[in-house]
Formats: sequence, structure tokens, C-alpha cells
Amino acid sequence: MPAAGQVRWGVMGTAGIAWKSFLPGLREAGGVPAAVAGRDLARATQYAADHGIERALPGYQTLIDDPGLDALYIPLPNALHAEWTVKALRAGRPVLCEKPLCATLAETEQVLAVATETGTLLWEAFVFPFGEQLTRLRRLLADGAIGELREIQSNYHFQLGDPDRDIRMRSGLAGGALNDVGCYPVRLAGELFTARHESAWATSQWGGDGVDVETQGSLGFPAGRRLMLSCGFRRGQDTFSRLLGTSGQINITGPFHPRPADTYQVCVPGKAAETCPAPAAEQPFTAALRHIQAVLRGEEEPRSLAIDTSLRTAQALHDLHQSAGRPAPGPDEPAQISQPG
Repeated sequence: MPAAGQVRWGVMGTAGIAWKSFLPGLREAGGVPAAVAGRDLARATQYAADHGIERALPGYQTLIDDPGLDALYIPLPNALHAEWTVKALRAGRPVLCEKPLCATLAETEQVLAVATETGTLLWEAFVFPFGEQLTRLRRLLADGAIGELREIQSNYHFQLGDPDRDIRMRSGLAGGALNDVGCYPVRLAGELFTARHESAWATSQWGGDGVDVETQGSLGFPAGRRLMLSCGFRRGQDTFSRLLGTSGQINITGPFHPRPADTYQVCVPGKAAETCPAPAAEQPFTAALRHIQAVLRGEEEPRSLAIDTSLRTAQALHDLHQSAGRPAPGPDEPAQISQPG
């Protein structure tokens, strides 16, 4: 791991989210996009040239084995997360894996066991917990701005541009709206309620080759608190979320990846609503990558590691999928992951 200087990252696969979100955040955080690996070397080479990555490598294992890298970002299809995250962890490679961490609860348990066994650092790419906006919201809640937080109402909707070709419409790759974007409200509830859910209910509309294209549902938490969530691929961009307390509410236009036009508004009966702009705009990944790189340089203690946060999210997604009438996407049993040696 680098004792000083820039952290050199490898990107596993040529996913759109890497060039749209990860790479801009990496550059803003002062990291180096050192390599990208793909099954098709020609495609990876073109991807590297288009997006300012130093080198292209043939195959994912080559990336893991490359001695010139300090950390790996894994934005592969959900169904491939477990296999390649485990291989990277066993090789001692710190990993930032796209959400959801795995396709199934069983796979999540297995990957977290490997992270614990090896001691290799692993983060799940929910980046909003590292941002200034959530820090401000936590402070408001701690100060009693809306009394006791009782309910979270949270949406995540957008329209797929080309549903017929999008991997998120393929059940074999663990696609679907709940896995892709419904996981954000689930993680928000985990951050603010800081407890495991006690009940789950959901209903879904199905499409593609057997994925949920829209899901609505709820999670019940201790002391009667709840999350009400809605997610899908069929309507305009919408991440509006509301925190409801015993004496008021906070309305948030962009809770997950706030942009300059986003706001959060504190509404308390009998008082004028207070509207606050989202914190100074950074790329969504920047704060998370700045922290990870500081950890790798020995400057900060790690926080929001997958071993501390991901199991609750995976259990909630599993229970919501079950309630909606079908098992969570992906294999019923964990993938058979080879042991070292």
C-alpha cells in the first residue's frame, strides 16, 4: 500500500458507471486511473484511450495480479461481484465493489467471511454516507430539529434508455430495480436507524427476463419505526426522500448523489420552512475515494467497511425480494468459490 503519494487504481470491466461517476470522482480525489481490464482487450484498449486510463489489460485476473496497482474498483454485473471480489481479497487487494455487494444474501455472507479471514479492506460503493450532506442531516436529527425520527419515505426512479439491451433487465445477472436502485433507500434507513429491520413487505411489477422493473415496499424497524420505499425503471429521475419525526420533517431532493440544484428543507409546524442548498458540489464518488485513499496511505482509520455495513443491506434486500413473490435474483446457493492453494 502507498505510504505517500497517489493511489493507483485498477478498474475491472468497462462499465458505464466507471467513466460516468468513478473516474471523475477519482481525479477530483487525487487518485490515478492506472489500468482497466476487460475480457475483450481491444474494447478495453479503446475504453482506456477514451477515458484517460493509463493501460488496458486482458482479463480480470491479470488486473488482480498486476503489481503496479494499489486498489481495485469492481463495477461488474451484480452476478459477478462475489467471484471477483473474493479473488481480489485473497490476493490482498483492497476493493471498492459496486452495490449491491453480491447477488444474494448467501454470497454476501461468504464474501464478508473472506474479508474477515484475510483482513483485506473491502468497501461497498454506497458513497453518500461519506458526503457532507448526510453529516449535516445526522447533525439536525441529533439536535432534535424534527424530534424523534419515526419514518423514512424514499424514492429512486429513472427511465432505462434501452431496456431491451440493458443488463439490468436480465435476471441471470441479478438485475432488477430493487438491486440496482432500491438498495439506496434501504442503505439510507440502515444509516439513520442504525438497527436491523424486523419485518419486510414488498410488491413488484415484472419485466425483462424476469426482473422487477418497479417495486414498492417497507421495512419495519425496532420501536415502530419504518422505511417506505419506491423504486423502478419506468419514470423520470426521482430520488426525493422525506425524514419524518415527532415534531417535523426534512425533505431532501437529492439524498444520494446531491447536485448543485438540490436542497434539503426542514419543516416544523408553526415555523417558516428552512431551505438549505446541498453542500458545495463534488463528484458523487469524491469523498468516499478521498477517505479510502487516506486509509491506504495510513492517514485515517477505515469507516463504513463492508464487514460492518453490508450484511444488513443484503438481508433487507433478500427479505424484500422474498416478500415480492420470488427469491432474490441469482443462484439459490452461494457460488462455489475456490479455496487458496
